[in-house]
Amino acid sequence: MTFALHPRLAADTLPAGDLGLSTVRLMNDARFPWLILVPRRPDLVEIFDLTAPERATMIEELATLAKALREVTGAVKMNVGALGNLVPQLHLHVVARFTHDAAWPGPVWGAGRASPYSTEAAAAFLGTLSGVLAPL
Repeated sequence: MTFALHPRLAADTLPAGDLGLSTVRLMNDARFPWLILVPRRPDLVEIFDLTAPERATMIEELATLAKALREVTGAVKMNVGALGNLVPQLHLHVVARFTHDAAWPGPVWGAGRASPYSTEAAAAFLGTLSGVLAPL
């Protein structure tokens, strides 16, 4: 089988690039700087479904992405989660949080209505993030 992004992830996110193992997606909600890592392997549900080397790679990608997101946003806390209750495909959420954000201190899931990025705002944010990720 080949990798295919779950339809809900495809609908709710914007492409942000690829790392060695994972594709990176931007959650299309401008209220929260929110990235999603999805390993490009078919039929994965849980992190333990990855091989040991793939798990190590995914954790390194997660750390790299979270560090870059914190640097770009100045977040006070990075939230990382792997829920999968609505989307069974393995994916990790990386959310930059602030004491003044729309959901603080609660979770971002289900916090009001999403505010989609404009094309220009998404491109600007991803351009800034790419600039920080490039040297890492």
